[in-house]
Amino acid sequence: MKTKIWVGAILLLFVFYLVAAFGSAARFINSAEPLAKVIGFAALVIPLVGVWILIREVLFGSRTQTMAGILESEGLLPEDNLPRTPSGRIVKAAADEDFVQYKEEVEANPESWKSWHRLALAYDASGDRRRARESMRTAIGFYLKSTKK
Repeated sequence: MKTKIWVGAILLLFVFYLVAAFGSAARFINSAEPLAKVIGFAALVIPLVGVWILIREVLFGSRTQTMAGILESEGLLPEDNLPRTPSGRIVKAAADEDFVQYKEEVEANPESWKSWHRLALAYDASGDRRRARESMRTAIGFYLKSTKK
């Protein structure tokens, strides 16, 4: 719940930023100076890229959460029982050892979003965030394909 509140607050701040940025860009575009018009159009690009990134990340989080809910309801979500250091970090050797089973599961079921989702969680536990996100994107792709049938 706390995360959703923070995301809502960030979205609200972002909307405020967009209103201000589009207002400034409009003033530049409405100027008589050609250079000001160019600056105004260029100033529209940054907020639009920001909107695209924000939408993409919110959809990523929402879909990931939906898939985790499905796995949890089916009893297929991996249990968080890996040993941790005193600071709370997962012991890398244990995560790497646990990782093998999820990698083999994906190799056996390469088009299963459930397998890819669990592999993404295993990558995350091992500290490989880049591969975790790549695996989760793959899981999302297979999940979306399976829901369109």
